[in-house]
Amino acid sequence: MSVTYAELGDLKEGSYVIIDGEPCRVVEISRAKTGKHGSAKVHLVAIGLFSGSRKTLVGPVDQRIEVPIIEKRVGQVTALFDNLVQIMDLETYETFEVEKPNDPAIASKLAPGKEVEYWVVLGKRIIVRIRE
Repeated sequence: MSVTYAELGDLKEGSYVIIDGEPCRVVEISRAKTGKHGSAKVHLVAIGLFSGSRKTLVGPVDQRIEVPIIEKRVGQVTALFDNLVQIMDLETYETFEVEKPNDPAIASKLAPGKEVEYWVVLGKRIIVRIRE
């Protein structure tokens, strides 16, 4: 598994974490000051990369959390199916299929011959954007 670790207190909005086994993008973060008998707390809200679900996490600032290693790649769309897109990696020439993105702005621009940026996160692939 390609992960690294970070402390909750070091995370910022826009960073990525793994919550309940799913890679998520942090969209909101707030810190509570230390109390009489404890350490400062972090309240984190994140959106799942693959499911799009909203997840929250509360913990002490020094708690270690898994952070996914994201491999950014470029590929070319070779074919479109109902719910799948066939892509050929432009470096390795490997072909594979990924699910169509949920974002209608990206999904509507997909066509054979278009170049896309896709990420490999925890062994799964996701189309992030169309390269112009």
